[in-house]
Amino acid sequence: MTDSKMQIDGGTAAAAEQLRGANGEIDESLYSRQLYVLGHEAMKRMGSSNVLIVGLRGLGVEIAKNVALAGVKSLTLYDPRPAAIADLSSQFFLHPDDVGLPRAKVTVPRVSELNPYVPVAVHPSENLSSDLSQLDEYQVVVLTDTPLKDQLAISDYCHNHGIYVVITDTFGLFGTVFTDFGKNFTCGDPNGENPFNGIVAGIDSEGLVSALDETRHGLEDGDFVTFSEIEGMEGLNDAAPRKVTVKGPYTFSIGDVSELGQYKRGGLYTQVKMPKIIDFEPLSVQIKNPELMMSDFAKFDRPAQLHVGFQALHAFADQHKGEFPRPYNDTDATEVLKLAKNLAEQGPEKVELDEKIIKELSYQAQGDLSPMAAFFGGLAAQEVLKSVSGKFHPIKQWLYFDSLESLPSTFKRSEELCKPLGTRYDGQLVVFGKDFQDSLANMKQFLVGTGAIGCEMLKNWAMIGLATGPQGKITVTDPDQIERSNLNRQFLFRPNDVGQLKSECAARAVQAMNPELQGKIVVLKDRVGSDTEHVFDEQFWNGLDAVTNALDNVDARTYVDRRCVFFRKPLLDSGTLGTKANSQVVLPMITESYSSSQDPPEQSFPMCTLRSFPNRIEHTIAWAKDLFHTYFAGPPEVVNLYLTQPNYLGAALKQSGNEKQTLETLRDFLVTEKPLTFDDCIVWARDQFEKQYNNAIQQLLYNFPKDSKTSSGQPFWSGPKRAPDPLKFDPSNPTHFTFVEAGARLHAFNYNINSKGATKDQFLKVLDNMIIPDFKPDPGVKIQADDKEPDPNANQPAGDNDELQRIADTLPPPKSLAGFKLEPVEFEKDDDTNFHIDFITAASNLRAENYKIAAADRHKTKFIAGKIIPAIATTTALVTGLVVLELFKLVDGKTDIEQYKNGFVNIALPFFGFSEPIASPKGKYLGRTGEITVDKLWDRFEVTNVTLQEFLDDFERKGLNITMVSSGVSLLYASFYPPSKLRDRLPLKLSDLVETISKKKIPSHQKNVIFEITAEDQTEEDVEIPYVMLKLRD
Repeated sequence: MTDSKMQIDGGTAAAAEQLRGANGEIDESLYSRQLYVLGHEAMKRMGSSNVLIVGLRGLGVEIAKNVALAGVKSLTLYDPRPAAIADLSSQFFLHPDDVGLPRAKVTVPRVSELNPYVPVAVHPSENLSSDLSQLDEYQVVVLTDTPLKDQLAISDYCHNHGIYVVITDTFGLFGTVFTDFGKNFTCGDPNGENPFNGIVAGIDSEGLVSALDETRHGLEDGDFVTFSEIEGMEGLNDAAPRKVTVKGPYTFSIGDVSELGQYKRGGLYTQVKMPKIIDFEPLSVQIKNPELMMSDFAKFDRPAQLHVGFQALHAFADQHKGEFPRPYNDTDATEVLKLAKNLAEQGPEKVELDEKIIKELSYQAQGDLSPMAAFFGGLAAQEVLKSVSGKFHPIKQWLYFDSLESLPSTFKRSEELCKPLGTRYDGQLVVFGKDFQDSLANMKQFLVGTGAIGCEMLKNWAMIGLATGPQGKITVTDPDQIERSNLNRQFLFRPNDVGQLKSECAARAVQAMNPELQGKIVVLKDRVGSDTEHVFDEQFWNGLDAVTNALDNVDARTYVDRRCVFFRKPLLDSGTLGTKANSQVVLPMITESYSSSQDPPEQSFPMCTLRSFPNRIEHTIAWAKDLFHTYFAGPPEVVNLYLTQPNYLGAALKQSGNEKQTLETLRDFLVTEKPLTFDDCIVWARDQFEKQYNNAIQQLLYNFPKDSKTSSGQPFWSGPKRAPDPLKFDPSNPTHFTFVEAGARLHAFNYNINSKGATKDQFLKVLDNMIIPDFKPDPGVKIQADDKEPDPNANQPAGDNDELQRIADTLPPPKSLAGFKLEPVEFEKDDDTNFHIDFITAASNLRAENYKIAAADRHKTKFIAGKIIPAIATTTALVTGLVVLELFKLVDGKTDIEQYKNGFVNIALPFFGFSEPIASPKGKYLGRTGEITVDKLWDRFEVTNVTLQEFLDDFERKGLNITMVSSGVSLLYASFYPPSKLRDRLPLKLSDLVETISKKKIPSHQKNVIFEITAEDQTEEDVEIPYVMLKLRD
């Protein structure tokens, strides 16, 4: 979006042309991150579905946005009612001058620009329920903001006509979703997890399967598996799936195998996802006897109460010409409570009602909150996608959720304070009151990152009026530029924004959504890290009320978290991984921080496995990515250092410890294999094919023939070791040719040789003229057979000086190559024209062919090699809703840890888990006045620039005898130092002491210095106490 009104369908056709996928297939460059969550088949089913969304206030438009981004055949919107000013509390595609116009008519063009592949239209009807046959053209109907009597009529019709139904509503801090996908609904993949697979170690006569090397199989009772490559029980290979009974973490039973003979060796097992058949009942049945899902296990009795309470609200509206109860009006609340009590008596089981909750539901019935729309809009949109794709388990059949903890306790609410004022924030005012809204408007917030979560966060902030007041300010920073793959879930960006800064485009977009943010957003493009502390300095951090992370990597999140701990600022952190999302609240002096817990380390593969014994496609992809770096990134960097660093061979090289390898690289790239033409690059690439896929394999089989045995007499090539076969180059094989083509073009890129005009015929002609010498294995080559054994090549002599000198003598002097330099390749996964993923895919699949491992397509290879984080818009929308509900609590200044919620959600299952944050760790020491409690994370001692003697005396008065003081790597004081050393140091000011010992000046912009101290308390025992901060200047 580049204008103040956002881009409205001008240029949509052009954008569609620009983004069209080849051969009518799914456009992977646009849907890349979503495809890794849903898969091609699920997305193809979605692409043949027509969806109708009814009701276009905040919740309806949130669902429409998420469904449009996901990609369906068509999206139709229905809401002929005129837009009201209060709709702007959460309807982000409405503007003030749209008030009075039909909601659908003004919303459709703005939704249509989200995805050029999804046509969006207005459903042409004045009354949906007058002729229900008009729904027959849709596969899914979504109802929001719809009277209960219409919900019942429409959902019964849809149930009887095979149309899926999703019904969702929010009332203030309360919300619900109902689904009905008919009888015999088939869920093809209930959890979306990758199937488990592994290597078989043995199968006994009772059908007990053992996994190799005590590897956890990960299976559950009732799962199904298939087998391949088994010797001795060949009848299991490629047979029908077998049902599993788990016997232990490393064993499972597959039932009767008595007819299959005796197991000999080998074999792979693979989990098979079996479809699940689910029966749904229509709303008319479910409303009387509901099947309720749990959203918060701390509120076990809440869903049943809310089920009654929501019906009571609809009954009230039915009796009051469609109007819901007035905000904070006790008369209306009493009437709603009476209706609820009557309804509670009618069900098969009597529901115990909490009067406070039902009255609160009445008070908030006219509330329309953006974060609740985000949460339920993400959830309901995913249910729509589940219905048409069969991917992931649907909600069955009701889910209720509330966030009453977000209500303010320090700001008053009353009928007067909560009455609508005819402003865009009325949907929020009626829930929280005017005083709270004023405080929200004067917050100073810092948003780190404007990717998927950042876009959703800014949208929510714009809707709730964050920082729109006189003192309010939002600072956003993000160094990244917009890429095409971002458009599928970072909904503030449009095709014509590609290449621009994310932070600038995002700020511009939300200022268009809420013009009251004009002049309130400070846009930066700096990465937040140790190298930008002159930008994000003490003055910056001290000027903030709170910080929100919208980052996708752990290192950056950890750094921001540490800064927040240091400056004692609240932090709201969240993240997503496909259908999974988490949110965390970090509160000064109350909770632990993001860094207090750590994720498990990334999986890594043994080097020996990658080098010689791969058995999974992940191994060959990791090997291929390393080969990519070995060919196209590492050597050019070494060459450039040789050409630019004075005396590189004499100084830098000797320090590196791998002189021979570096000299050989320089010789190959500057002398023996230096290409002059593109034809030379083709020859080089073909030689690499021979080297990797024929010669290296022949050498491996020479060292370890296929019939070789281990020292214990077992076949060497068994278990995880798969015996390879050399490959014979075939230019008509697409994978063989792609390896040479991509390799040649990347090699040419290194040398700045133009390869644009190269044709396939040119490649074939060069290849046809090459003579490849026969390979003879080298008896002197040693190959590591197992990671548990020492690497026979690890401590090889570097070569004698004469040999090294001979190689060095062949190198041209750097001066003779003045102006010449190589261009290292920087790996970029999302550019489909740069041959990076093409090379890695071909290299990996060729190695897989060597070892008879099933190949991976380009899409899967890109996912693994690029370490892509799978993402979908629905999860992102949902988790930002949860974060903003916690932000309301920060604005209120809540200090009770029990009022806050950390969340974990997996919308595939679906699963919701909420817990109060973990309290920060506390410690104690015995001071002069008794026991002192300290917060190990948040507390610190702050001192002025006194002398070291005064510093020690001050702590002595606290009852702490300091035994050691350090700053960074400098030990400033130790009680065991001799008196002569102490005599010089004790009179020094602390800043002078630091500069004297470290031999470095303290930078002028640095306002404090951190000291770590060890000390004994009055018990004369060492105690764990906080660090010390020396304040140099204000």
